[in-house]
Amino acid sequence: MKLTLDPGAAALLDALHAAGYAAYAVGGCVRDSLLGRTAHDWDLCTSALPQQVMELFGTEQCIPTGLQHGTVTIKYGGQLYETTTFRTEGSYTDGRHPDEVQFVPDVREDLARRDFTINAMAYNAAEGLVDPFGGQADLQNGLLRAVGEPQQRFTEDALRILRLYRFAARFGFALDAATARAARQLAPHLDCISAERIQEELAKLLAAPQPGAYLEPAVLAVVLPELTPEKLTAAKPVVDVCPAGEENLPVRWAALLGALGETDTRRVLKRLRCSNACIEETAVLVRETAGEGVCGSFLLGHESGHSIARPTACGSRVPPQRTVLGETLAHAGEVAIRRLLGRYGLCTVERLCALCAALRPQAAPACALAAQRARQLEADGVCCRVSQLAVNGRDLMAAGIPAGPALRRVLEALLDGVIRAEYPNEKPALLAAAQKIIAS
Repeated sequence: MKLTLDPGAAALLDALHAAGYAAYAVGGCVRDSLLGRTAHDWDLCTSALPQQVMELFGTEQCIPTGLQHGTVTIKYGGQLYETTTFRTEGSYTDGRHPDEVQFVPDVREDLARRDFTINAMAYNAAEGLVDPFGGQADLQNGLLRAVGEPQQRFTEDALRILRLYRFAARFGFALDAATARAARQLAPHLDCISAERIQEELAKLLAAPQPGAYLEPAVLAVVLPELTPEKLTAAKPVVDVCPAGEENLPVRWAALLGALGETDTRRVLKRLRCSNACIEETAVLVRETAGEGVCGSFLLGHESGHSIARPTACGSRVPPQRTVLGETLAHAGEVAIRRLLGRYGLCTVERLCALCAALRPQAAPACALAAQRARQLEADGVCCRVSQLAVNGRDLMAAGIPAGPALRRVLEALLDGVIRAEYPNEKPALLAAAQKIIAS
């Protein structure tokens, strides 16, 4: 078994070997290399003690990131290489971190403390693959299995329960039966994990290609107690149809939590310490798709039997009671897409179309066309915002319209008229329309 090492990692391993120390690439970089994927982080492990590593490479090249746990980060070739001394770990009183570590001379002892077999492999060019727990076979068989006794691994660090489902979703692997059973049984221990770490793992899980099968009810009952089993079951297929990837997390969050409504969705994401940007974007998606029969009506021109007031511009925030998805004006599809572009921007409109397609599969073709139309409108610079009008506040004041709230209302009314094709986006026509609006 021969793997292609990152050049910097290879050079550091050669330097450690030349100084008489055992050293290996370890963990995720080995796993990803065996899978034929590009490894982005190359972690090293060595028999050298932290102080010996710093003496070998010099204080200018080393960052003492975790000396008490044996970790030194080496700067080399513009990259950072986390280098940790072989170690075993003591008890985990807090269910998250070892109370103490003991440095050991053998890499196999170090690998025995790791979470899953696919992460418990080491490699160097001289010895090849060191795989005492069958990680390579598990990779080939598409199986995620704990190292040693699963109960012990999850009791040591409850976060490994979420990591189990995150890794399985990322690679599309099956779960070893004993490992999955232990994860379900020990899921209540997740209550000792910080909200930030839970959010980080959930985000990585949701970003996976098809995470629905890995949203384990026993686990989500602890980390997302607001989501009932029934709502979770209904959300899973919707989540899977939404576009994957970290950039689409708001869509996936909205698909998962949308049944809770905007207020509770905000509350959940705030509790999980999500970024304000993620919370706001997810809230918009939930709000604009809330209510059975509403989602997608802006694409299909469905009438809801009532008229919704013209939207009032208010920056990036929109009053919760206002929505454009149920709009019943003529040419509702085109009008609503332009309203959405003006209110939220192209990225949000594309996400709305994706979420609507997932919620209403029969509308997927119309959603795709709406997203395409939104991109074309944006590319063509079609007027969707007050800033794109052929007149501005100074023009209106020069025409005798006083500054203040009235001026803003006129601009919004002009935008509404342009979007609904009542008059062209041309200065003379807009000034004439403004006089009629102010006189009415």
